Amino acid sequence: MTNAPTTHETPAPTADKATRPGEPTRFADATAGVKLAIYEYGDSDRPTVLFVHGYPDDHSVWEPVIALTAGDFHVVTYDVRGTGASGQPAKRGGYAMSQLRDDLATVISLTSPDSPVHLVAHDWGSIQSWAAVSDSAFANKLASFTSVSGPGLDMAGAWLRRGHRHPRKFARQLVDSWYIVAFQLPFLPELLVRRGVVEKMVSRSENIGVPTDRQIPSGRRSRRDAINGIGLYRANFRHLLTPRPTRAVCPVQVLAPTDDAHVTVPLGLEAPKPFVDRLCTHAIPGNHWVVEQNPTLITTLVTEFISTITQQDEDSR
Repeated sequence: MTNAPTTHETPAPTADKATRPGEPTRFADATAGVKLAIYEYGDSDRPTVLFVHGYPDDHSVWEPVIALTAGDFHVVTYDVRGTGASGQPAKRGGYAMSQLRDDLATVISLTSPDSPVHLVAHDWGSIQSWAAVSDSAFANKLASFTSVSGPGLDMAGAWLRRGHRHPRKFARQLVDSWYIVAFQLPFLPELLVRRGVVEKMVSRSENIGVPTDRQIPSGRRSRRDAINGIGLYRANFRHLLTPRPTRAVCPVQVLAPTDDAHVTVPLGLEAPKPFVDRLCTHAIPGNHWVVEQNPTLITTLVTEFISTITQQDEDSR
């Protein structure tokens, strides 16, 4: 792992615990001059659960789950660099996987310095978390990892290379991933964001299977965040082309929504298998944004997994 800078924190101008949505507890200095906005809920003496959001969201996508978990855990989340109240790097390299991994280390060191955390992540939050979960430097920092709709890029690349073994699954995933290639182009992705095309695409995928009277309108996400997040795809695409997957350092649970328009169930469930010693997988009902739409299901699966892992670890001592 890249050596993280000395960790500094700046208290937010609000209370020392985030009690209302959108209020950072504190800011942390990260690499490339970026400050990360961190949010904490619940009793800090309880086990820590750390939630990481994906693209093009910010930490608020986890608020429905946080509302259900903060009574039992010390809950932490943060705005990934380039989103929400966090700062943004000046160059594409500021979104590289090593930078994202160091951000996670910084947040853990500030919010749970003495105990490993239970990591829960969605979409790009999960993709970047796999880089930490597969890094031996995090062996004592992570108690478990729950991944939702975000396979590790190196693991996904290895799975795609084995496409001849599962040609139909391979072809379906390539169709669903067309935008990843499009995001490598200069200027066009930013133009599509400014014209609202990307938000409409996201809106369609998050309303798959949702009754008409409960569908979420487009236009609620930040275009600044969406443009910044394109850097995630451009800075890390090589991991798909030249994968070098390594083994996970903690137990892993993978949740694969059956109506996910971006990550197929076969990729989500099969890609990690060769690289995780203690793996639990579930195909679950819902679309790509199930973390926001069915927080009860996500909370139940996360808490049950944490309970099981905790009991197994105690029994092995």
